[in-house]
Amino acid sequence: MPPNASTSVLTQRLKSVNTSRVEDEATRSTLRSVKHLRGNEIAIEGVIYDISDFYHPGGEVIMFFGGNDVTVQYRMIHHHHTGKHLEKMKAVGKVVDYEPDYKFGTDFERDVKREVFKIVRPGREFGTTGYFARAFFYIAFFFYMQYKFATSTTFLYFDNWYESGYFLAIVFGISQASIGLNVQHDGNHGAASKKPWVNDLLGFGADLIGGCKWSWLAQHWTHHAYTNHADKDPDSFSSEPVFNFNDYPIGNPKRKWWHRFQGVYFLAMLGMYWVSSVFNTQIIDLRQKGAEYVGVKMENDFIVKRRKYAIALRLSYMFLNLILPAVNNGWSAVGFIFLMGLSESLTLAVLFSVSHNFEHSDRDPTAEFRKTGEPVCWFKSQVETSCTYGGFISGALTGGLNFQVEHHLFPRMSSAWYPFIAPTVREVCKKHGVRYVYYPYIFQNLRSTISYMHKVGIGANWEEMMQPLSGKN
Repeated sequence: MPPNASTSVLTQRLKSVNTSRVEDEATRSTLRSVKHLRGNEIAIEGVIYDISDFYHPGGEVIMFFGGNDVTVQYRMIHHHHTGKHLEKMKAVGKVVDYEPDYKFGTDFERDVKREVFKIVRPGREFGTTGYFARAFFYIAFFFYMQYKFATSTTFLYFDNWYESGYFLAIVFGISQASIGLNVQHDGNHGAASKKPWVNDLLGFGADLIGGCKWSWLAQHWTHHAYTNHADKDPDSFSSEPVFNFNDYPIGNPKRKWWHRFQGVYFLAMLGMYWVSSVFNTQIIDLRQKGAEYVGVKMENDFIVKRRKYAIALRLSYMFLNLILPAVNNGWSAVGFIFLMGLSESLTLAVLFSVSHNFEHSDRDPTAEFRKTGEPVCWFKSQVETSCTYGGFISGALTGGLNFQVEHHLFPRMSSAWYPFIAPTVREVCKKHGVRYVYYPYIFQNLRSTISYMHKVGIGANWEEMMQPLSGKN
């Protein structure tokens, strides 16, 4: 969320307001800081709206972000925005410390939207028949493997190889990752269907695989709004201090001696993703630490009322995947449970890590704003902080997450459309001089990510900048 203004600046602005022409108390707009927004309020472009009785066509997600400035989140999912959209909500005041570091309505934004929506007509950007066929396949696959893993009594003593604990653990882990990639992701982005209940239902796939729908919303939507932002992207800080995604200057206290080796060990540490998710105590209060770290408030009534459901879903997951296998197989189940978690973790986390951490990715898209005070194009920043690899087949296996550029430009568009709009997006980027990174194969993307992580760890990029000029042409 936009940073709060300093106390001195805020005080001066309020004094200015108090000394201006006195208006009738009943009609004067309330003036407040972002940090003083109530749980039933949101701020968009400096205006405070009361959402207590607002019917949101996209579902309950608007209530989740009560108490926050959601300017960027609003803009990123309302590509057909007009002033009439905001008139439907009750305006109750203004924010005195609103200072946008992104801008919308640029020539690049208008051009890319105009060309893409020639391919995907407005209102038809949701899940296709092909998408739902793929989603239902992964759902059926998951529930079959869930049943096999929870009820198997032959982890160590099996008659057929496909009944062994090794096979079940690895394949069940992959099936869980498939739900995360192909089902809950589109659902929680509101991209699967026009009907909010369909998206909500698919979104609970996050809880079926050891995560949490509401924690995911807090971190992932904030990540989308502020991708690679030096201060506001929770994904940039989530791995610290084990390893750094951010390329901090040499001498920065967030650099540790062991980061020099992170190019070697970071893939192994990604294998712990399942453990950190399933045994995360944040499920108790739904205050996602990554989002909270960058300023998202998560104490509104909507979140508080859902804590008990989040806890119940997590306990159900533990019963099915920890307790039942242990009851059926004794202590031998422990190793297979963690093998399942490792399989899920590597499938998910590796695919996530390559999306925004690669050589020449923009690591600080709002740097120019801090220098000049001029907001930067949000659409341009999304392209230059993301990359795309592969094509249709990769998309069918990863839920379209190989098309990260397209996904970040159109996060509320079903992943089924990304292979069709990608060529057009590349052409528009080339026309406007926006850097579009594409890898034909995932192993090329992964190699670039490992190289990036190594250079970040040893500070190679900063060392190159500090090299003295040789004086040679």
